[in-house]
Amino acid sequence: MKNKSLVSINDFTREEHIRILELAGAFEKRPKQRILQDFVVATLFFEPSTRTRLSFESAATQLGAKVIGFTDAASSSVQKGESLRDTILTVSNYCDIIVMRHPKEGSARFASEVSKVPVINAGDGANQHPTQTLLDMYSIRKTQGSLDNLNIAFVGDLKYGRTVHSLVQALCHYNTTFHLVSPIELKLPSAVKMDIKKRNLVYYQSTDIHDVIPKVDILYMTRIQKERFSDPLDYEKVKNAYVLRNSMLEDTKSNLKIMHPLPRVNEITSDVDENPKAYYFTQALNGVFVRQALLASILGVVD
Repeated sequence: MKNKSLVSINDFTREEHIRILELAGAFEKRPKQRILQDFVVATLFFEPSTRTRLSFESAATQLGAKVIGFTDAASSSVQKGESLRDTILTVSNYCDIIVMRHPKEGSARFASEVSKVPVINAGDGANQHPTQTLLDMYSIRKTQGSLDNLNIAFVGDLKYGRTVHSLVQALCHYNTTFHLVSPIELKLPSAVKMDIKKRNLVYYQSTDIHDVIPKVDILYMTRIQKERFSDPLDYEKVKNAYVLRNSMLEDTKSNLKIMHPLPRVNEITSDVDENPKAYYFTQALNGVFVRQALLASILGVVD
């Protein structure tokens, strides 16, 4: 994995996924090391982020790396009209690896092709979010003991949800049964469902969350993303389509864990937070260890 960019979850093999998860487990036991003290990590966030940006910066800092970058395109030379190509070519002179979030689909792939250093995609529009996928896989494996033979429900915005797209593709390497719950307007794209079909795996589509809650091992909630809608009226029609309440968890499987890539708006009520099946805040913490594993692997300080 040394010097290898991560743009799509499919850029890494199943074996490489597992290696990252194993390394993340080691970093969870010992997160503070100085193994990246000779490296500079650039975090280029062209759209807002809290958890992804801060967890990457925490991961890098705890391993001794220096962090440079920006948190808003308005504070960069993009505001002056600089192209993405010129930004990447310039920044890659100043660092050993770039972590980038950008609102345009395909931007991360383009950046990886022009950059002099490896690029990690921290989200490109509604396309992919591979590091979120790896931390989700780590969380699933940690709570369920395996990634195989699980029933996993994805609920909410499956059309624009880049975290969903990446995770579905990754879980196609395992014997997963998918339960896809969304408004008709926000169904999982056909291209992503094709990945499920190619693996001869089973998926069920539904508009009713109550149908799936008793059946699943993982309930992966997502918010309806207002920023992905060009027409505010379309957003208003679906924004409250699914709201998970604590009372809805009474007859669920004992091993059920509720996950969410965050931020949440109102799709999980606060009374769920105290339920032992709620895992989304620990899931966010797991992102630090997974991103430490990625940085250390791509920069070549671990095998």
